[in-house]
Amino acid sequence: MTRYETFVEDGTVYVGHEERLEIGPVEDIVDVVGGPAWTIQYTEAEKRRHPGMDTSDEGLTVDVVDMLQTMTHGERFVETLAAHPAETPSDDPDAIAPRTGLFVGKLLENLENGLD
Repeated sequence: MTRYETFVEDGTVYVGHEERLEIGPVEDIVDVVGGPAWTIQYTEAEKRRHPGMDTSDEGLTVDVVDMLQTMTHGERFVETLAAHPAETPSDDPDAIAPRTGLFVGKLLENLENGLD
C-alpha cells in the first residue's frame, strides 16, 4: 500500500512523492491548530472510560510542524485532498481553503490520538 509523506518547503505544506500536492501555508495550519506546540492531555472522563489506556505521555509537549511532517497518508485520503479546492472561498481573514481544513482535521486527530 502506497503512503504519501508530508513535508514543508518554503513555508508551504505539501503531500506527495513525485507529484506534490499543495496543502497550504504552514503558518495558517499552525494558527488553526492553536499554535506551534501541542500539549498532550487526557480528560478525567477519558481516563475513566478507558482505564487501561497508557497516559504516560500526558503533559508532553510536541512541536506541531514536526508532528505534521511525520504524517503519511493513504492514496484515498490524498485523492480526497486533491478533490478539495486549494483556494480560500472568501475574503474572510479567518477562512482557510477546504483542502487545508481537511488536512488540519487529520492533523488534529493525530495530535489528539497519536499517529497511526
